Amino acid sequence: MSWQAYIDQSLLGTGAVKAAAIHGLDGNPWATSPGFAVTPAEAAKLVAGFTTADGLYSGIHISGVKFMFLRADPESIHGKQGGSAGVTIVKTDKAIIIGTYGEGQTAGQCSAVVGKLGDYLKGVGY
Repeated sequence: MSWQAYIDQSLLGTGAVKAAAIHGLDGNPWATSPGFAVTPAEAAKLVAGFTTADGLYSGIHISGVKFMFLRADPESIHGKQGGSAGVTIVKTDKAIIIGTYGEGQTAGQCSAVVGKLGDYLKGVGY
């Protein structure tokens, strides 16, 4: 399966994710949903956030949008933006998966879908 197919089918296709991207641990993009332009610098800052969340306390910046930092653990980072929007970032061995949710979607559903793809990619060596 191509990286774009993971975005289109495994994330957006579930209806639980509004926009998504997969970036390598170097910050470079592997695939993204249309109009969701996560920069390599934004992705690199997220990757660093898995080592120390200090740089995320002032906010998580993704595709030019600021999310309030909620929490981080060794495998995921979570943020919220206003009413019913937010983001889940999951780290695998070679990449990060970024999934946002919006109106009509929930944090739990988005986290579950992004986490499931992360588990799958870790299981196949990514």
